[in-house]
Amino acid sequence: MYTLKNKYCKRLAPVMLGLSVIMLGVLNPSFALNIKTHTPDLVQKQQSSSQPDSSSLPPFEVIAKQVLLIDYATGVVLFEKNADELMYPSSMTKIMTSYMIFEKLKEGSLQMGMTFPVSERAWRMEGTRMFVPLNAMVSVEDLLKGIIIQSGNDACVVIAEGLCGSEECFANEMTQKAQEMGAQFTTFKNASGWPHPEHLTTARDLAIIAHRTLTDFPEFYSLFGLKEFIYNNIRQWNRNPLLYKNVGCDGIKTGHTDIGGYGIVASVVDSNRRLILVVNGLPSEQARANEVLKLMTWGLQTFKNTTLFKRGETVDFLPVWLGEYSLVQATVSEDVVVTLPKNFQKGIKVDIKYDTPIMAPIAKDAVIGKLIVKLPSDYALEVPLVASTSIGKASFIKRIKDSFSYLIWGKA
Repeated sequence: MYTLKNKYCKRLAPVMLGLSVIMLGVLNPSFALNIKTHTPDLVQKQQSSSQPDSSSLPPFEVIAKQVLLIDYATGVVLFEKNADELMYPSSMTKIMTSYMIFEKLKEGSLQMGMTFPVSERAWRMEGTRMFVPLNAMVSVEDLLKGIIIQSGNDACVVIAEGLCGSEECFANEMTQKAQEMGAQFTTFKNASGWPHPEHLTTARDLAIIAHRTLTDFPEFYSLFGLKEFIYNNIRQWNRNPLLYKNVGCDGIKTGHTDIGGYGIVASVVDSNRRLILVVNGLPSEQARANEVLKLMTWGLQTFKNTTLFKRGETVDFLPVWLGEYSLVQATVSEDVVVTLPKNFQKGIKVDIKYDTPIMAPIAKDAVIGKLIVKLPSDYALEVPLVASTSIGKASFIKRIKDSFSYLIWGKA
């Protein structure tokens, strides 16, 4: 009897080995898109919207022709009015001018102590001025302060000619950079915002440029919060009205021309939350100051930011195919933050989407799915889900076991 068993075992061995090879090398479970719905602690999950709640409107008349109010951290639009309408940016142009200078300072091709000559064209510039003397050599640091604090049109021409040879060349580079950022409807014809029929942007584009300036150059951004600058024995004050109010404003730039009206790009920080506001087309300095203060106060008092998942927090455990472990811990690489009306109670929905099961090996921080957060407004935020640890392939024996399990039970 023993001989008979041994005989059959010898005959079956190659078959079993072949079957194992087939199962390990060929047999894979049918991969499919899996969707899991979560309802974490906050409420039933659904997230911040590009406009959180259409019923959350300012309880006052908004007289600016163009308005956009956004949350800096989430990009959520809290309020907008004609935000995609072409408009004249006036001296708000100088945010982009400053961005170009910051970029060269950061890459090292420009230093604060370098100087540029004042051409006759720059010296003769009209409008708001830094009052640079003809043929003087002016440092980049002084020119930057003259552009940002004093809104000097003459300083803009000096820096443009110094960096690119002509203001037209510099303006073309500004336009190209702005459009690379996503400011698709912006065209700059000069570095100062001096009126030109084709020098145009939108409130949304200006918000994009301001957001990138804060994000890309935090080391230089504090220049926008300086209240005064003395050059050539002339003291001039920053025209941003919010800098002189106790509202947490730290920038960024005003603008005014007869054709564009009074405008401003402003940023306010309150309890570690930052808002960016763009308004334009107002009839006076006082109207601009009133409008900006009302909108910023309303935005801070009406909305809040809520963290749904912290960086590194476990979102879920997802199944792994032929791995040393059967589950992988899914997490997020950055905090998942949403902006909601303060009176918001429920309606958030969170879905997890991934191809199931996930094939080993899996590297740490590899993208293994995505987290989709939705609000009743139908806005959806998608965030990559990543593996919190690496998972290697299963041992030979475990792979055989898992393959048999799938063959018999249909489960990976």
